[in-house]
Amino acid sequence: MLLTCLQTKAQEFPRKYEAFKVSKAPVIDGKMGKGEWDKSAWSAYFVDIEGDKKPTPALKTRMKMLWDDKHLYILADMKEPHLWATLTERDELIYRDHDFEVFIDPDGDTNEYVEIEINALGTEMDLFMHRPYKKGGPMDIKWNTEGMKTAVGLKGTLNKNDDIDEGWVVEMAIPFEALTKGKVDKIYKPEPGKPWRINFSRVEWTLDNDGISYKKRLQANGKPIPEYNWVWTPQGVIDMHVPEKWGYLYFR
Repeated sequence: MLLTCLQTKAQEFPRKYEAFKVSKAPVIDGKMGKGEWDKSAWSAYFVDIEGDKKPTPALKTRMKMLWDDKHLYILADMKEPHLWATLTERDELIYRDHDFEVFIDPDGDTNEYVEIEINALGTEMDLFMHRPYKKGGPMDIKWNTEGMKTAVGLKGTLNKNDDIDEGWVVEMAIPFEALTKGKVDKIYKPEPGKPWRINFSRVEWTLDNDGISYKKRLQANGKPIPEYNWVWTPQGVIDMHVPEKWGYLYFR
C-alpha cells in the first residue's frame, strides 16, 4: 500500500505524505476527537533541521493531514515537559516562543509560499513570501490566511514550572481559497498526481525556572541559547526558507 510505503521509510528525504479525502471534517477544537483522524496515518517523527548532522530531537513531534473540498486539515502532536508561551498579539514573531510552523507551496515552484506559526496560547502569525529570503523576498506579514481555523489542546499546565507536562496538540483547517498567490486570482486545490511542497517545523527553547514560570536560558554573552529547530523533512541548513528542500504532499 502506498500509504505505508511513503510514511514508514522514515529516513528517505525529502519525505512524502499521503493525505486522504474525508466526507466529515474533523472538529477543530484541539481535542483530537475519537475517530476524527483515523483515515490518516501519523507521519514519521520530526528530525533536526540539519538532518544527520545533529542528534535525534529529545522530544517527539509528529503530524497528520486530511482534506475535503474546501480545506486542508493538519494535526500536530508534540511531547513537551514544560508548556510555555508568552506572545499574545497576532503576527508577533511567534518563533520566539516554543511554536509549531507550517510552510505551504501549492504549485511547487519554490517561490511564492505561505508560512503559519502558532504557540501554546493559540496565538497565530501568518505571512506570504513572494520569494525566499535568499532571492530577495519580500515577505508580507499583513497577509492573512482568511478563514483559517486553529485550536490548541494542552496536556498539562501552561507557564507553571512545579510539574512535568505531557505535551500539546495543534489542529488547523486551512481553506484552499486562502492559498492564492499574491494578487493572482487562482485557487490551488488538490489534484491527484500533482503534489504540493510542504514542510513543518517545531521551535524549542532551552528554559530555566523563573518564579512560577520559565525564562530562556542565557549564554555567557547574555543572549539566549540558540533554539532547536525540529522539522518533518530536513533542510540541511538552519533555514526553513529553502522550499526546494521541503517534502511532498500527495492527495488521495
